Amino acid sequence: MFDTPSTFGAVMAIALASPATAQTPAPAPAPAPAPTESDTRFVIGEVVVTARSMARSTETILTSVDMLGGDIAQRQSVDNAWELFARLPGVVLTDFNQGTTSGRFSIRGFNGEGEINAVKLMIDGIPSNDNAGGMTGIDMISPLDVAGIELVRGTSDPRWGLNNIAGNANILTRIGGNYLDARLIGGAFGTVDAQASAGLERGGFSQNYLIGYRRTDAYRDHADLDRLNLAGKWFYDVGSTRIGAIVRHSVAHAQEPGYLTDADADTDRTRSYAVSATDGGTRRIGQYSLHLDADLADPLALSVKGYANSLHDDRYVRYSAGVPQQRRLTEEWQYGATAALHYHPRVEFLHALMIEAGGDVQVQDNKSLRWLTDRRTLTSQTRDQDFGLTVYGGYLQAMIEPTDWLKITPAWRIDRVDGHFANRLTGTTAPINDYGTISQPKLSVAVTPVTGVTAYANYGRTFQIGAGSASYLVPPRTTDVAPSINEGYEAGVKLTRGRWLEARVALWQQTASGELKRRLNDPSGDVDNLGRTRRRGIDLQLDLKLVRTVALWGSYSNQTARIVTPDPATPSQAGNLIDHVPQNVFSGGLDVTPAPKVRLSLWGNGQSSYELDPANTQGRYGEYVVLNAEVAYKLTPRIEISAQLKNLANERYEYVWYDGTQRLHAPADPRSLFGAVRLTL
Repeated sequence: MFDTPSTFGAVMAIALASPATAQTPAPAPAPAPAPTESDTRFVIGEVVVTARSMARSTETILTSVDMLGGDIAQRQSVDNAWELFARLPGVVLTDFNQGTTSGRFSIRGFNGEGEINAVKLMIDGIPSNDNAGGMTGIDMISPLDVAGIELVRGTSDPRWGLNNIAGNANILTRIGGNYLDARLIGGAFGTVDAQASAGLERGGFSQNYLIGYRRTDAYRDHADLDRLNLAGKWFYDVGSTRIGAIVRHSVAHAQEPGYLTDADADTDRTRSYAVSATDGGTRRIGQYSLHLDADLADPLALSVKGYANSLHDDRYVRYSAGVPQQRRLTEEWQYGATAALHYHPRVEFLHALMIEAGGDVQVQDNKSLRWLTDRRTLTSQTRDQDFGLTVYGGYLQAMIEPTDWLKITPAWRIDRVDGHFANRLTGTTAPINDYGTISQPKLSVAVTPVTGVTAYANYGRTFQIGAGSASYLVPPRTTDVAPSINEGYEAGVKLTRGRWLEARVALWQQTASGELKRRLNDPSGDVDNLGRTRRRGIDLQLDLKLVRTVALWGSYSNQTARIVTPDPATPSQAGNLIDHVPQNVFSGGLDVTPAPKVRLSLWGNGQSSYELDPANTQGRYGEYVVLNAEVAYKLTPRIEISAQLKNLANERYEYVWYDGTQRLHAPADPRSLFGAVRLTL
């Protein structure tokens, strides 16, 4: 019987280790046990187990998996939820700092430029990317509602197809329990943030609610942000079956400060040019899902979800004085379902056997419209596209354990793509590219020669298709574009010593047969072909708890992303580095609890510089090291006050890109102080 609802990709439902997660009047769940002998997952923060979901569990994915505890996520002060991923190893953050188009995270040598969004995003197991693979759905998340985050890296996970190019992320939110948790934040740049999360559980019926509001003037001029998030979750246990529904809604209004030239980025970092005076937009997002999890028999579990996602993104933007302002209107509806059946048969000559079959379908109804404007007055329309996209696929996977020290996980996934395209400005229609059946074999192996040491290796294929009109055979193109096939390898070693030491090293490589690169400013929405690419790297991670009151953690990733065989139109790019991919990415921190009522934390993250374009001719930018600190004190068992100092060394850094004529800079926030009061009942 389920104690909490299961989620796609969840090994377990993760609850907070803070008093807010204790389910009164029942005692709080016990801390999670040390990872199993052949576990390749890496845990950051305090994680407690309240239930185990068999279907679609990351326990069957023998690759580099990272888990962030809700105790860390909930106490952060961030403008956008994607910033929470800074605490996970090997993650690159791309901070556009442009209103509702704020930024995103990326992994495994991909960048966050909006050209190739290589991470499949889920919220409680519900797919949450937009049509272009962007992570707009993450805006619906407020940190206080986060129970945990799972990040799966690599190509060996068969559970997902579309957007699962370099891996996937699942944000788990708080479901079940009896609690009231509220947090009020105030601080730099006129920031006010109020969040409240509540749970009520009686007689097998649970209700959870979230309201979050954030208002900030921001560091730069003309950069105000105003966002409201709402969520309701209702679940009911009937014997060994749990059914439920989740509703989320987010609405944000924001100004855009625009980008600065080289000179002004050094001398006048808060400035916003007059050309950006009317830039900004509104983003409304909704997500509505139904959940069914059932133990059909002792060795058999079923998980089914259905959902509808909505996106309305209305943005006015002008990148520089040399181009006119544009209005960009995106309207999307996504309807989908996911299902998985998980079976543990008993076989006499095997230590254990697991067989899982699953599938998903997503139907999209998308509209992309653009106009040239003059201070938000429409002057001419440049785009009016209406296109539908249907992606459906299935997978079969087994975990074979001949002995207790060996796991072999073969898997196979196939996907199909269908759809239609209409250009309502010209009356042109087009069919989908004939992608055929996209076959994706996978294989993973984990060996545990001695207790606490696991060596693992995996191989897998994933795929990329075009975004927007690039998925269709739009004239003058007469030849179908094949999907880009990503082929990846990984080998790693995980070391565990009780609860005091966790370490992992992984070597990996990923190649793409014909990577597509979307033009950011092309009114047609078509793409360039970057060519055959290769990404490779090494990831190092360490989590050390020598004494109960002190925890030390750190990570380092060295990665290289190159164009191996360029598009014939750009032969000079052979061997060049892919833009906006830093070679070195690192993070680390120290958490100290000198007394039961006091918590001290120091953490940071950083990266080396990157190229601005595939030609590698504009110099290297983007290097930074940012440190943050927090001190917290419990006034009472229910009330905690805290102060968080971000960028304590006042590092001057920025996001930089090249528009074809000049380098454009978006400066990051300087040193800033935030205070918070948290009440848990």
